[in-house]
Amino acid sequence: MQSKKNLLFILAMMLMPAKAELQPVAAELHALSSKSLMLDVYSIADKRLVAVGERGHILVSDDGQQWQQKASPVNSTLTKVFFINEQLGWAVGHDSAIIHTNDGGTTWQVQNYQPSKERPFLDLHFSDENNGVAVGAYGLFYRTNDGGKSWKQEYHLELLNEDDRLYLEETKEYDPEIYQEEIASILPHFNRIMSLENVWYLVGELGMMATSDDQGKNWSLMDEIYFGSFFDINAINSKNLLVAGLRGNLFYSGDSGKSWQEIETNTIALMNDIVVNDKGNVVVLANSGVILKSDNGTSFTTQVEEDGKALIAGVWFNNKLIVASEVGMKVVELQ
Repeated sequence: MQSKKNLLFILAMMLMPAKAELQPVAAELHALSSKSLMLDVYSIADKRLVAVGERGHILVSDDGQQWQQKASPVNSTLTKVFFINEQLGWAVGHDSAIIHTNDGGTTWQVQNYQPSKERPFLDLHFSDENNGVAVGAYGLFYRTNDGGKSWKQEYHLELLNEDDRLYLEETKEYDPEIYQEEIASILPHFNRIMSLENVWYLVGELGMMATSDDQGKNWSLMDEIYFGSFFDINAINSKNLLVAGLRGNLFYSGDSGKSWQEIETNTIALMNDIVVNDKGNVVVLANSGVILKSDNGTSFTTQVEEDGKALIAGVWFNNKLIVASEVGMKVVELQ
């Protein structure tokens, strides 16, 4: 009798439908949301600021000092926000969430939400209103060709080192099922993606740096210059680049990334964001309240905020440095 019950239980489990993806829960509105952990801020045509952060918080401001929280359709931590024009924007984050606005950040709608993946998106980039990519942990890479109405996952195995590529080739031959599992976890974290003229740049874990000349459809690894994680890459002008990572590691290139030189920073703080204004002045925002300042990107002086809190992302807005930080949004005065 017991064996019959066991058999019936097994059959019932086999006939059960696949577990449905959880539905997103809207973020709660909080009076002190502008003082919570904020992870990115974007300037829309120097007219409006949009910031995103923990618990799905979305903030907007017209002056960088007074912030208003907007309703968010997800309570997942949002890590990055991007606008292609004054109306169309996207934000990405944990739970593989992608949300979209068509009114300059006032209202938002969900385009992708897959918490079962347990993979956060960490950055995104659009080349026009229709074509964009979102990237993240463990090689997460999604592409849209219709403004986000649909997203398709891609696996860019050309970004693996040679040993990992050989391992995957062998695994594919003797165990295709394990191969499918491995390609979803073997790639490094993709932390930042950006474009400069017709070239796209991607940086991430394990010192990975890569370029693409076809909007990210195919990638070529750049020479290794550092084996720790990179968290940002930005252009000072059409040829001069900076890339920043763990433990105060900062590198400069004067030839679009063909060669690099290490910059002395005199800090071991994690470098989060490289902010460049229209005059070519550079500010690097880091953990522990550390700020690096330069007028050319080749040598820096240091400033440290009194509260010692992490400075995560920033933009220049009306000649003010607006920063998303561990303790919310702030205007940073450079000394």
